[in-house]
Amino acid sequence: VHEVKEHSTAQLAETHRELGAHLGLYQVHSATLDSGAFEPKLVDRLANLRDAGTMVGLSLSGPGQADTLRQALTIERGGARVFEAVQATWNLLERSVGGALMEAYDAGLGVIVKEALANGRLTDRGPLSPDHPWRTEARQLGIGLDALALAAAMSQPFVDVVLSGAATQNHLASNVQARLVPSDVGRMVVDVAPAEDAAAYWDTRSQLAWT
Repeated sequence: VHEVKEHSTAQLAETHRELGAHLGLYQVHSATLDSGAFEPKLVDRLANLRDAGTMVGLSLSGPGQADTLRQALTIERGGARVFEAVQATWNLLERSVGGALMEAYDAGLGVIVKEALANGRLTDRGPLSPDHPWRTEARQLGIGLDALALAAAMSQPFVDVVLSGAATQNHLASNVQARLVPSDVGRMVVDVAPAEDAAAYWDTRSQLAWT
């Protein structure tokens, strides 16, 4: 078991106790409609945290990301929205949450994209065939597939921050080549090949080896 998900007021209290004044953004981890993240007691505590000056957000996971985010957008306390930021999985292979992220961005939420490299599938070491259109496009631009995938995410109109996930200096050096890709090219890359069905994508993700 690579992680244990716990959405509770106890977890919130522990985080606040350990980080105190250093806590600028508190995000509920991997929220889903059935994870308990929207339980009234927890939401009340999150609203108190918001009122005390800490930004409250949530990260999303699974094929139901869009439904979870749209539910989060409706949750208010004291006449104001509780969640002010969202971190979601969006990449060339999994784009199902894009519409909901645009709604969140338009509503004023900060939007962070995670897993833009699809847990390694959108890298030069990933499983895409050598003649895949995205690989061809990356070669023509003189960059790695990872940089192309990051550029595609960075070009989306709803994005504020894209996380790279770089674990080595070589990863980082390759990732930052995404900055060389013009935004119009990044947007065009999305249309070069289709995304996967969301359920199929998350099923594949669940079978990846964790290292």
